[in-house]
Amino acid sequence: MERVWGGRRMEHLLGKHLPQSVRIGESWEIVDREEAQSVVHEGPLRGRTLHELWTEQRAEIFGPGLPDTARFPLLCKILDAQERLSVQVHPPAAVAAHLHGEPKTEMWYILDALLDSDLYAGLRPGVTRAGFEAALADGTVADQIHSFPVSTGDAMFIPSGRIHAIGAGNLIVEIQQNSDTTYRVFDWNRLGLDGRPRALHVAASLESIDFTDTEPHAVRADGEIIADCPYFHVEKWVLDRTRVHGGARFAIFAVIVGRVRCGAREFGRGAFFLVAADSTAREIIPLTPDAAVLRTTIPEKS
Repeated sequence: MERVWGGRRMEHLLGKHLPQSVRIGESWEIVDREEAQSVVHEGPLRGRTLHELWTEQRAEIFGPGLPDTARFPLLCKILDAQERLSVQVHPPAAVAAHLHGEPKTEMWYILDALLDSDLYAGLRPGVTRAGFEAALADGTVADQIHSFPVSTGDAMFIPSGRIHAIGAGNLIVEIQQNSDTTYRVFDWNRLGLDGRPRALHVAASLESIDFTDTEPHAVRADGEIIADCPYFHVEKWVLDRTRVHGGARFAIFAVIVGRVRCGAREFGRGAFFLVAADSTAREIIPLTPDAAVLRTTIPEKS
């Protein structure tokens, strides 16, 4: 996906094949949306879309007890922020329904960060809705947002309603609900790819922002778990040995360091693959001494 804030680091660091002379900000790696589809690359299901698998072979591919949604409920991306993204918010479910949008909770894993990379998330202490609106009017809204430096290996949870922006210099793996609803409240007075200011969604943003959300921080893995919510569960596996994906459900793996093998396939840094519920190839084998992956599943309903 071309983005005004994008760059070329997916090509340089991850070996992705990108269109020439274009700023690429997003790569949708696991996706089931009307406008974009993951397609099986090889094997007996070659050419089948993720949507077809979800609607026609859900039990075999994904396992039991999953949400009864029309589309696969997760969207996995890589983001390359050569410049900082807009200050934005994703609507909570009740607000999204009112605004005819889709709710979105997400998490970020910092795949690579430059020395001065930072994130914006939540509000500074004492910020009120009235003060925030006044800051929008006088152009000082960035001063209302909590910001902090980050390093490679940090993770950040962004529940719906949390105001946020990704700072320049971050290459990020994003795991999120399957939604593409974003309300921009401020865009640093930047022009879009067409040379015009990008659209803002101030009224919808003000309805969506959680004004009680102050000073959240990035985290390092507490054990292996780096994100756990009703929509996704994400673990970081540092592979000093072969690990086996257990259970009766699918899992999505993203290689964050080194190379691994699963079944007959090898995967390098930045690759995503889905281990099906009925697969006999469940071993994640490190091929380099530094190999590490993110493992994403959908929690069981309580």
